[in-house]
Amino acid sequence: MRAKGINYDTGFLNRGVSSRPTFEPSVVRRELQVIRDDLHCNAVRVTGGDAERLELAATIAAELGLEVWFSPFTCDLSFDEMRDVLLDCAERAERLRLRGAEVVLVLGAEISLLNRGFLPGDALHERLELLHDVPRLRQEIPKIPPLINQFFATTVPLVRERFGGKVTYAAMPFEGVDWALFDIVSVDMYRSAQVADRFADAIRAMVAQGKPLAITEFGAATFTGAADLGAGAIDVVEWDNETVQPIGLKGEFVRNEHEQAEYVRELLEIFDAAGVDSCFVYTFVLYQMPYREPPAVDLDVASYGVVKVYEQQFGTRYPDMRWEPKQAFDTLAAWYGR
Repeated sequence: MRAKGINYDTGFLNRGVSSRPTFEPSVVRRELQVIRDDLHCNAVRVTGGDAERLELAATIAAELGLEVWFSPFTCDLSFDEMRDVLLDCAERAERLRLRGAEVVLVLGAEISLLNRGFLPGDALHERLELLHDVPRLRQEIPKIPPLINQFFATTVPLVRERFGGKVTYAAMPFEGVDWALFDIVSVDMYRSAQVADRFADAIRAMVAQGKPLAITEFGAATFTGAADLGAGAIDVVEWDNETVQPIGLKGEFVRNEHEQAEYVRELLEIFDAAGVDSCFVYTFVLYQMPYREPPAVDLDVASYGVVKVYEQQFGTRYPDMRWEPKQAFDTLAAWYGR
């Protein structure tokens, strides 16, 4: 595998609420150093909804010698609003590229779910509810590819006027993206029990298309049974739709760092054997999902982060950071460091 990476959240914005309330450049630099030196990543996918934060983190990552996947993560925007964000980010990514950094521009992620105009529902939580109404979702999915490709057919040429590097998009498999517009095929791919028997074949089929394949997201939450749920493990979290904050768990779950670590290792082996070009574990840290006691209120069990976040204390291995590595951290470090 050429690019061995991880996702790094600078703050996903949902109705003005950030998944990363505080953003200190010194902490960002330290975390990106850990990503490079201790996880042995040579690439990082920098995600978020604030373009200035994205540029700052991307600049630090580039200074550290990491390949930067500059990845705006928009939510509840219209087509025109999305396009404006992507064009702004194209100019920011180009400034970084012209200073000598290796930069791939990712033109959003899962936009048919996260933004308006593709699926019914003006707010993200309304569209997420549709995922659980399978008959209705099946009716809506065929409408998505034409809208996606119409959006990118008009947007990608404008982006290329502003950015001279490689361009991709972090897709969900059902979005039906016309990859002729892009330099790299990129998909978010989570193995669940439902697709486990055909998961590896699907990866090989995508590699066989000819263009480099990147897995822009994969990973598992941290409880027993999370591996079978794949991306759906986040559904165990109860959210307040008004404050856009996690408020608890929908039941009792057993913490299982080993299962998370094994899931990451197994998928890395599948991707490497299939000839995947680049992959990015989801994710380094989720500050919205802190570790708590007792287990009934431990939001970290639902976190895909490879570190667990503390609210009131610093870590042991990294005494300057408010988090502690999980087993998945060490598994990933060992695999990337081979």
